[in-house]
Amino acid sequence: MRCLLLAFSLLMSTAAQAETVVVTADRMVDVLAGKVVSKPVVVVTDGRIVAVSSGGQPAPVAPEGARRVDLPGMTILPGLIDMHVHLSSVPEIGGYNYLQYSDSVWTVAAAENAKKMLAAGFTTIRNVGADFYADIGVRDAVDIGIIHGPRVIGAGYALGATGGHCDSTFFPPSMDQKSPALVDSVEQGRQRVREQRKAGAQVIKVCATGGVFSRNTEPGQQQMTEAELRAIAEEAHMWGLKVAAHAHGAAGIKAAIRGGIDTIEHASLIDDEGIKLARERGTYLSMDIYNSEYTQAEGAKNGVLEDNLRKDREIAQVQRDNFRKAVQAGVKMVYGTDAGVYPHDQVARQFAWMVRYGQTPMQAIQSATSVAAEALGRTADLGAIAPGRYGDIVAVAGDPTSDVRLLEKVAFVMKGGKVEKGVK
Repeated sequence: MRCLLLAFSLLMSTAAQAETVVVTADRMVDVLAGKVVSKPVVVVTDGRIVAVSSGGQPAPVAPEGARRVDLPGMTILPGLIDMHVHLSSVPEIGGYNYLQYSDSVWTVAAAENAKKMLAAGFTTIRNVGADFYADIGVRDAVDIGIIHGPRVIGAGYALGATGGHCDSTFFPPSMDQKSPALVDSVEQGRQRVREQRKAGAQVIKVCATGGVFSRNTEPGQQQMTEAELRAIAEEAHMWGLKVAAHAHGAAGIKAAIRGGIDTIEHASLIDDEGIKLARERGTYLSMDIYNSEYTQAEGAKNGVLEDNLRKDREIAQVQRDNFRKAVQAGVKMVYGTDAGVYPHDQVARQFAWMVRYGQTPMQAIQSATSVAAEALGRTADLGAIAPGRYGDIVAVAGDPTSDVRLLEKVAFVMKGGKVEKGVK
């Protein structure tokens, strides 16, 4: 221990001019160990965690003049990660109501929604589909400091079959509306991956089945072949990109898993074979089991069409029951809310539902931290309060492993060593 402290002191002396923040609290959720530890001390230099101690261990030596952020009575956790977000969607504007507004308004909305998610404790989000590359624009604006927001891992346009869930399906043929990212063959799948990557996508989103919030599609319908899905996955992986597949129906889920897709989104109608495949192949499931509460309560008032409300009603409880089955089977689950279907500042409400349907509070927290980082391929810099990771830290009053709903009231947010909410 003495050698480690001496080495750390030498490191800090050579970086005396670096910006250093020391964070203390009563407790810390150690998501890697799966336990809560007492009296944490976290040292963040130039946005990265350089040292962590807890439980009465000798505190790391910080340079003279380092800033302190003391959070008495609070529990700190890693910055939260939402793996399924639509920043440019506004849930209060449903159905055809969006036609009243300019196309560019949705990018402005995306910027505001990003701020809301950061304030809610989500320091990293994966945006799985946005028209006009709104998510890429917001990501860049955040990265260069124009706006405040989480780290955005954007997909650009979602890839989809002609007439399928990710095509434009609400208009008559005379209007000739269609998505610019349609895939109707293996070769088109490869080409669309390259196009989205060229536009700045860091993840590829593909729609393998029908969906709830489209017209003339049903959630259970498979809409892309296994060969097309495999080609998309292979092409994306060659370029170093992960792939997320919107897939409600059992057949489409299994085709996506067999095709090498990394995460299955929604997975509402997954069957026992699909659960077994996901467990065996290490495929992650992102199941948005809360948002129907908002859709059924507010959707009609917001203009959501009855056909879309019907589909939401039909799959809501089935999805929740299948979430429980997947948890019991040991499938890897990540936190994905479909924010945009419901308000972005309410995204933490799903934690309680994940616990209600079978996860422990620690598992639910890990789904939005360490497990999400694994699914992103970002365990070197995200998902835990540990040396080398970004200084992404949130805090709540009390112990969220005893009451996970505390995460709905995040009091402190730090992203990359910079305080975004709370003690200044």
